[in-house]
Amino acid sequence: MRTLFFAIPLLIAVPAAALAQPAESEASPPLPVPNLPESERPSTFLRAAQAAVAAGRTGEAESALEMAQTRMLHRSVPLGQTGNPSDNPTIEQISQARRALAERDRATCLQPIEAAITSATAQGF
Repeated sequence: MRTLFFAIPLLIAVPAAALAQPAESEASPPLPVPNLPESERPSTFLRAAQAAVAAGRTGEAESALEMAQTRMLHRSVPLGQTGNPSDNPTIEQISQARRALAERDRATCLQPIEAAITSATAQGF
């Protein structure tokens, strides 16, 4: 009798577990990346983004802008101030370009990219 008592919950649990399958989700393909070494300066990635936008390669442009912005965010800060956002204007210019690109406004996107190139170059990036 005891065996039957334990067997019934197991029989019920197995079909429920079999039905609990994760739903398949469609992943977006990775963005094409610019043909540049990872060690390049942010201004180089910005120029690659500029060329990609001008050529209509928006995926590559987005990838290049992300890479430039990530490199601009790497910085040294005093201990205890790591949570403070960067006040570097180049980062905001890249954000503006990314927003314009997301809105498919290529002409507007090129303006903050140009400003970011000038700003990054002036900072030695």
